[in-house]
Amino acid sequence: MTRRTPIWKAITTSLRSDIAEGLYGQGDKLPTEAVFAARFGVNRHTVRQALGALADEGIVHARRGAGVFVAMTPTDYPIGRRVRFHKNLTDAGRSPAKKVLLLETRTAHASEAEALQLEIGAMVHVYEGLSLAESQPIALFRSVFPAERLPDLLSHLRANPSVTEGLAQSGVADFTRASTRVNAKLATATQALHLRIAEHAPILRTISVNAAPDGSPLEVGRTWFAGDMVTLILSDP
Repeated sequence: MTRRTPIWKAITTSLRSDIAEGLYGQGDKLPTEAVFAARFGVNRHTVRQALGALADEGIVHARRGAGVFVAMTPTDYPIGRRVRFHKNLTDAGRSPAKKVLLLETRTAHASEAEALQLEIGAMVHVYEGLSLAESQPIALFRSVFPAERLPDLLSHLRANPSVTEGLAQSGVADFTRASTRVNAKLATATQALHLRIAEHAPILRTISVNAAPDGSPLEVGRTWFAGDMVTLILSDP
C-alpha cells in the first residue's frame, strides 16, 4: 500500500514552488501562520513544521518579532581603504538606510582613548545605530569620535545619519580605513533583538579605525553584522 505524504511535507512542497515561481521574492515577508493554516485547512503547528523544513533548506528564515522571510542572497560588503556604507549597498543593488539608536557625548573608555590617541578622560561623541538593506537590519554599529576635534558632529548626524556627510560638514572631506579586525561572535539578547535574529545566532564583528588624510584617527567603530545577511570582502582598494 502506498504511504501517504504527510500534510506538512505537501505544504512544504507547495510553498517551495510558490517561491521558485516568484510568488514571493527575495526578502519578502511571508503571510502569517494563520493565513497559511486557513489556505491549507490545517492547524498552525502543521504550518510551523512546513516553514521549519524550508528554513532547514535555507529557503526562508525567521526574524525575531518580524515574521518569516524569503532568504536573500547575502549582501557583498567590501572592506578596504575606503569603506562607505551607502556606496557598498547601492553597488550591491540594495536600498540603504540607517536608524539612529543613540547620539551622546561622554568620557572615552580606555580602549577608545587609546584607539583615538586621546588622553584618559577626554570627551567623545558616540553614535549607535542600525544599518538597513531593503528595510531589513543587517548590522548594529557603534562609532566613537573625538569630541574636541569634531564639536558639531552630533548636530550634523541628527540632521543626516550619514557619517561621511557629517564628517564633511565638520571639515573632514576625506578619510580612509586605517585598520579592521574581524571575528565571529554569538548574538547577545540585545543584539538579537535589534537584528531580528535568534539569540546566540552567528554574527560577524568588526573593530575598525578610520583616519584623516594626515593619519590621525577620527573614528573607532564596532559593527556587528547578521551572519546570514552579509558577506564581508576584505580588500586593499
